[in-house]
Amino acid sequence: MKKNTNGKESKQKSDLAEELQPAYYVAVGASAGGLEAIETFFVNMPANTGLAFIVIQHLSPDYKSLMVELLSKKTVMQVQRAEDNMVILPNNVYLIPPKKNLRIFHGKLFLSDQDHSRGVNLPIDVFFKSLAEDQAEKSIGIILSGTGSDGTRGLRVIKEYGGMVMVQKEDTAKFDGMPRAAISTGLADYILPPEEMPVQLISFAKHPYAAKAIRSETLLSDEEGLTRIFSILREKCKVDFTFYKPSTINRRIERRMAIIQTEDIREYVSFLNLNPGEVVALYRELLIGVTSFFRDQDAFDIIYQKCLGDILSSNSNNGVRFWVAACSTGEEAYSLAILAREYMEIRSLNVDIKIFATDIDRDAIHFAANGIYPESIAADLSPKLLSKYFFKKDDNYHISRSIREMVVFAQHNLIKDPPFTNISFLSCRNFLIYLQPVLQRKVFEFFNFSLNPSGILMLGTSESVGEMTDYFEPIDSKNKIYRSKGRSKHITETAHSLSVTDTRSRDMRNYYTGVKRNLKSAEDEKVLDRFIQTLSGEFIPLSLIVNEHFEILHTLGDPQNYFKLPGGKLVNDITKMAVKELSVPITTGIQKVFRQHKEVRFSNIRVHQNNIEILVELRIIPLKQKKGQEELVAIVIGETKKSDVLDQQHYQSFDLSKEAEEHLRELEQDLQFTRENLQATIEELETSNEELQATNEELLASNEELQSTNEELQSTNEELFTVNAEYQSKIIELTELYNDIENILNTSQISLLLLDENLEVRRFSPNITKIFSLLNNDIGRPITHISHYLMKVDPLSLIKEVQKNYGTIDSEVATADGRIFLMRIEPYVIGPKSYSGIVISFVDVSESRKSKNQLEVSEDRFKKLFETMELGVVYQDEEGNIISANPSAEAILGLTLDQMQGKKSIDPLWQSIHEDGTPFPGEQHPSMVALKTGKKVKDVIMGVYNPTKNDTTWISISAVPMYKEGANRPFQVYTTFSDITKVRQVQNDLLASEEHFRMLFNEINNGIALHEMIFNENNEAVDYRFIMVNPSFELKTGLKANEIIGKTILEIMPEIEGSWIKRYGDVVLTGEPSSFTQYSKELDKYFEVRAFRPAKGQFAVIFHDIDEIRI
Repeated sequence: MKKNTNGKESKQKSDLAEELQPAYYVAVGASAGGLEAIETFFVNMPANTGLAFIVIQHLSPDYKSLMVELLSKKTVMQVQRAEDNMVILPNNVYLIPPKKNLRIFHGKLFLSDQDHSRGVNLPIDVFFKSLAEDQAEKSIGIILSGTGSDGTRGLRVIKEYGGMVMVQKEDTAKFDGMPRAAISTGLADYILPPEEMPVQLISFAKHPYAAKAIRSETLLSDEEGLTRIFSILREKCKVDFTFYKPSTINRRIERRMAIIQTEDIREYVSFLNLNPGEVVALYRELLIGVTSFFRDQDAFDIIYQKCLGDILSSNSNNGVRFWVAACSTGEEAYSLAILAREYMEIRSLNVDIKIFATDIDRDAIHFAANGIYPESIAADLSPKLLSKYFFKKDDNYHISRSIREMVVFAQHNLIKDPPFTNISFLSCRNFLIYLQPVLQRKVFEFFNFSLNPSGILMLGTSESVGEMTDYFEPIDSKNKIYRSKGRSKHITETAHSLSVTDTRSRDMRNYYTGVKRNLKSAEDEKVLDRFIQTLSGEFIPLSLIVNEHFEILHTLGDPQNYFKLPGGKLVNDITKMAVKELSVPITTGIQKVFRQHKEVRFSNIRVHQNNIEILVELRIIPLKQKKGQEELVAIVIGETKKSDVLDQQHYQSFDLSKEAEEHLRELEQDLQFTRENLQATIEELETSNEELQATNEELLASNEELQSTNEELQSTNEELFTVNAEYQSKIIELTELYNDIENILNTSQISLLLLDENLEVRRFSPNITKIFSLLNNDIGRPITHISHYLMKVDPLSLIKEVQKNYGTIDSEVATADGRIFLMRIEPYVIGPKSYSGIVISFVDVSESRKSKNQLEVSEDRFKKLFETMELGVVYQDEEGNIISANPSAEAILGLTLDQMQGKKSIDPLWQSIHEDGTPFPGEQHPSMVALKTGKKVKDVIMGVYNPTKNDTTWISISAVPMYKEGANRPFQVYTTFSDITKVRQVQNDLLASEEHFRMLFNEINNGIALHEMIFNENNEAVDYRFIMVNPSFELKTGLKANEIIGKTILEIMPEIEGSWIKRYGDVVLTGEPSSFTQYSKELDKYFEVRAFRPAKGQFAVIFHDIDEIRI
């Protein structure tokens, strides 16, 4: 049975494709002043990170960009201009072309023409947004130097999809507009100078969570760690993320852990406890909301066409309330206000619309309430709406007052805080996707409770009402717009049980209109501190802090029995929230305290609650005030029984008639004074108003024109700055190139003469004066006016020939002083087929010519030596093929060169043998061994068949490998060999002779001994040493060879007579043999001795015993 491997092959292909993909896609956005920052970034970026880099700049459409050329000199990575449908590869840099927007889809780049229909084009925002949508967590956005705010909107999208953001430190940027705008969003993970970015970027990319070496399941398995993180966030930020979707929460926590470079969740918990700033950063990470003006335009078109008419017509008398929940930085709330204003203006409607915009993020609410947005919003709004509802100041757009007054912003926890009521239109987009189903149901019940019957609900494109179809019916399913069915207006027990605390009183305390004042959290703490100091040591009943505008700033205790939120238009005014019995005394008391700066107390104020009359005492106390702080009062409300006896010294019964009469008298005086001033003011204003109105119209028209012109100039200025930076860099390169050319001309050994198209001198090197009679002031003179020192050549005719035919002429020429030059005349090329003059170069070859001549002589000698030497020489190439051989080689081997060429040492032709007659393998031939090992092989004895002699020729052969400079492998080998056939025969004869001698030496009856004579400093023989003796010597003398060889005669026979030594010494000194009869008393024998000198310093003796003869 055949095994199915399709699944395995598919996985291997998938793994291979993944290996070819970048680990991260790094988008670098820059504008004016960005070139230097980009170059610094890439100079410090290694080339093998596995990342892909896409550089987005504001480029001029009218000038050629030099970025590819400039950036290629700063990195070894491949730098290329982006092309349509180009696949992005790791370790590559891609540059946006001029006049194009760049997008990414499925890892490929796509180009489109820039769109200026909505004003300024923002290419960085365009690419950042597409990158986030395509690569999600693998996207990294970097903002470098530049003016304006391009990239700010794109960074929000990158963060929404889980990407990472880096921004250049403001004080290191030539233009800090773009970095400042990006930093102001609070979304930057790192704020660094460009040279420090690469190290941090690589560390982030290699982090196990960022590289997905550790999966989210690891975090999910550590429930204790997650619980501690949620606890810290709930304690520090007052938000419980327990019921948010784990996948979203875990991804955001992982990102923060990668940012601070920690891998263990418990270490991260410790880090949170020690670093409050990281708690805030994580909180912001979890609350990232991405919005824009008229996001998903189709949805707003449906609202305009199908919803606004019913909403405004059915509620035109009582006003209309909208609620934008999770509004983030307010763009959607303002978009709805603009949409409604446009609708009413066309139809001449005048409906009081109040839009409540809420979010849990205090900073986002403050940003939205300010109504100030970066100039990049021009990409989301038509020029008409932008000019009509915004005015530009500095580099930002400010929302118009008419739109701002339609929107009320408040911090509000959609999960815990009570919902708004009587809502006709409710929008909550892209928030529910982060919640678990149980929380989603709770929120939908709140929405159902808030909406009027037939009220409109708009959700995000990835959201739906789910199981709540009994409460909502679709108006447009595609754009997720629903209508309330008006059913079941109560909130279920489940929704209540999920709410940690009843926060209705907190909602009043934190209520924020955004129209007049904006207290910072630090100021709130100071206010509470002043309040507590004032009432220090006393029991604190229901208390409220109010400013001079009658606005409630804080409450202590539950105010529900005495204060209610009014219906209709929502206002923060204590006199309108107080029950009717307390309204007048509170108003009167506050005015008195602010006027007299003394505490006011009222008692016996009768308040009816649930058909029960309650006596209330009221204290209005001025709070302690430091310089620069606003005036505040504390209102303390306590209940008393009828039997209670009050200290009349401090309390006064509240007499409504008396207080009202006094209050009316004060009001009449104020009214009379106001009337007199008002009439005069009206007359002045009527006159001024007409003049100002005309002037205002002119100013508005001029302002629009100037604003449009300013935007165009700013865009052009950025482009020109980028072009200037590139040109500046190019000028530096050209200066360096000019200096290089000057140095080359001044130091080169080549003499150069450059002529223009009119054959006039353009430039020349100093050493050309050896050939042409040129001076510095000859620049611009015709070459025909310049004399030369060349012999037997007319350079002018050659120059004209090159000018006519555009060819090249090479010639060897000589000067009058005997120097020889290689002259080349060729066209001056300025393009593929364009010429602009003549280049004449001279290379002094005098020394090389001399060397060449010497080399030719040397080669001739070598050739003669090669051809006449007795040694055979053979050259073989790197494969072992014979390419050359000298005559001696032909004679020794019995073959001609033609017969040997192309043959190798392994060819059976040679019939090579060892000295013992066994075959000699070709691969062991010295030439083949030298080629293989690269080492010399010396004095190898072998026999080769000689076809001429039909016999074996014995040779001694050596091989030497030859190398080219810098090579590690031989390119050739040469072998030398000599014919040792005769020497070998002589050696064989000598060996035979030696064998005969040895046999005679051992078998002869005469004693034979070989000695080395020893002389003193006077050259007198004093001793001799035994070198060799034969068996007869041992027999006749009784001395054993192994006992005397190497020893001297005096060591063996100290008593020997000196005459023996002297006689033998004379033989060694004179070389004359000596024969004599000698008696040895040591041996007590007579010997007939013959002594002779076989070699210098030695003597040999042959003797025999003559005792028997004498007898």
